[in-house]
Amino acid sequence: MKRKERRVPIGNRSDHQEFPRIGFQQALDFVINAKRAEGLRERTLKDYVKNYGYFLGWLTEKYPEIEYVDELTSTHFRDHVNYMRYDAKRYSGHKFINENKQRIGLTDTTVNIRLRTLKAIFNQLRRDRLIEVNPLENVSLIRQDIDLTNCLTDEEVKAILAQPNQKDFVGYRDFVAIVTMLDSGLRINELLSLRIADIDFQTRFITIPGERSKNRKPRLVPISTHASKFLLQLVSENKQHFSTDRLFMSCFGEPLGQNHFNKRLKYYGEKAGISGKKMTAHVYRHTWAKNLTINGADPFSLQKMGGWSDIRTVRRYIQMDASDIRKSHDDHSPLNNFLTQTGRVSR
Repeated sequence: MKRKERRVPIGNRSDHQEFPRIGFQQALDFVINAKRAEGLRERTLKDYVKNYGYFLGWLTEKYPEIEYVDELTSTHFRDHVNYMRYDAKRYSGHKFINENKQRIGLTDTTVNIRLRTLKAIFNQLRRDRLIEVNPLENVSLIRQDIDLTNCLTDEEVKAILAQPNQKDFVGYRDFVAIVTMLDSGLRINELLSLRIADIDFQTRFITIPGERSKNRKPRLVPISTHASKFLLQLVSENKQHFSTDRLFMSCFGEPLGQNHFNKRLKYYGEKAGISGKKMTAHVYRHTWAKNLTINGADPFSLQKMGGWSDIRTVRRYIQMDASDIRKSHDDHSPLNNFLTQTGRVSR
């Protein structure tokens, strides 16, 4: 027989958990330590600190009376979102950019990036039982319109490729980097960290090791004969001046930074007369994915080459405008095929 448990009045039960009261810096320290133990890269942790710092600076100014994390509510975060969208100054506190000459309000993309970071931080605090309620649980990301201009047209690519001066080291280095991105779809950090041993010039494959891949999974990326030839020529020129096996570097042999390289891309875009589009390495990755799809590559091969864990992510990279849809229909119209096979054509 089961022994009867002694019933305890509800008011006398002691199953209620006490949550600690922690300050904002202490909360961040807890999260950073937890994420570092999970193996997040230092760059990601730096983004956590930076974006959390933006929020904390705003909170200290607008709500100086709040001292503890558990005092925050959804209202505070929605207020912060509205501040970022309509009142925040772009490049505030930047060393070299005059914030007074910038328009007010951050882009929706920037707001969502910061909001995702805050969500990740407070999700971790809730998982670790450091807060009872996650105030960001019901705060949604901003809905964004799909940008159909984040790819380069064939004419724009041709104009950009004509800009680098291939007679000097920097110009040829930039030309090879642009060609490699358009041919392989490498992320900017994957491109700039390439070493000679990463490229098999015989089989024409680039190996991206797991420690340099965004999702930590190694992958093989095929390249064309043309890209292989340009890369081999760059290797030959590098060996004449430097002892390092890195491919892309400054004229002094130093590692090439992502910000510096994106500025070079912007420079070539302006020289080519392209306006109204972002000139970053990510745009070249979009251009690669879209053109590969238009030319007949299946989405699963595209996913494997691009290093995406989720097939749904691929869809964001292959948005097509009206001209792409028109060309696809004209090339693959079922009616055109039927009429061609039967020999019937319109009068």
